[in-house]
Amino acid sequence: MADKIATRDSYGNALVELGKAHDDLVVLDADLAAATKTGTFKKEFPERHIDCGIAECNMMGIAAGLATTGKVPFASTFAMFAAGRAFEQVRNSIGYPQLNVKIGATHAGISVGEDGATHQCNEDVALMRTIPGMTVIVPSDDVEAKAAVKAAYEHQGPCYLRFGRLAVPVINDKPDYKFELGKGVVLREGKDVTIIASGLPVSNCLEAAEKLAADGIDAEVINIHTIKPLDEELVLASAKKTGKVVTVEEHSVIGGLGSAVCDCLSEKAPTKVLKIGVNDVFGESGPAVELVAKYGLDTESIYQKVKSFN
Repeated sequence: MADKIATRDSYGNALVELGKAHDDLVVLDADLAAATKTGTFKKEFPERHIDCGIAECNMMGIAAGLATTGKVPFASTFAMFAAGRAFEQVRNSIGYPQLNVKIGATHAGISVGEDGATHQCNEDVALMRTIPGMTVIVPSDDVEAKAAVKAAYEHQGPCYLRFGRLAVPVINDKPDYKFELGKGVVLREGKDVTIIASGLPVSNCLEAAEKLAADGIDAEVINIHTIKPLDEELVLASAKKTGKVVTVEEHSVIGGLGSAVCDCLSEKAPTKVLKIGVNDVFGESGPAVELVAKYGLDTESIYQKVKSFN
């Protein structure tokens, strides 16, 4: 079994590595450094870590101000607070002036588990996609999350990075792995159906593809780590090859990866699409792994849904 690491841990570790190389990197947190894992950066660079207290909207304003002085701030908190509570500040203070602020949003999606519906943010990608000029990144594992943080630092402009609480298998630990903003990754070639996934369910989609293969269904699996800008070229090429597309995301089926893919296909290559995600409902409190299964994002659920999709 592959190692399992939560992408929030990857975030904390990546910040420390980047911090050693770049003096202009500053990390902000909203009284959640232990949970968002920015505490590891604080330990290493206490003078470059700012705890803004439970005041996320203010934190975004501070990050915006720091960006105007040439610093590269990473504003960190739970996705529910980063995208939800602070939406107006992110839109008006960061997005509108196109400031170089990176938002590290942890504890996204249903896998937050016992914290329940109020903290299980399944709407953040939809919200952030609507902000002009915002780059939206949803890494699938430890390798990708670290690469995404580095790419976000190097990118000029606002970025939203989405990380999870639940440990997920490492699937990108290959010597030829390359992370490029706006470029999807074909993890498995196939001809019968295209599975396009982001974040936590990517590893489950790979496992589901193996089960489908045993049934004679050859599934292509694509990992889309950058939701915006979307790799339309790859989406279109695969859809034209297989004629059927399934999107899988730990997010609402409204406004996230599935919607981005449908926007692209309906305009440029009308294709039958099945969206797998959180179906316009709130989450609930419970063990993360059980919730992932209950909301249909586990390997077996994905396998059954793709198998019955004609």
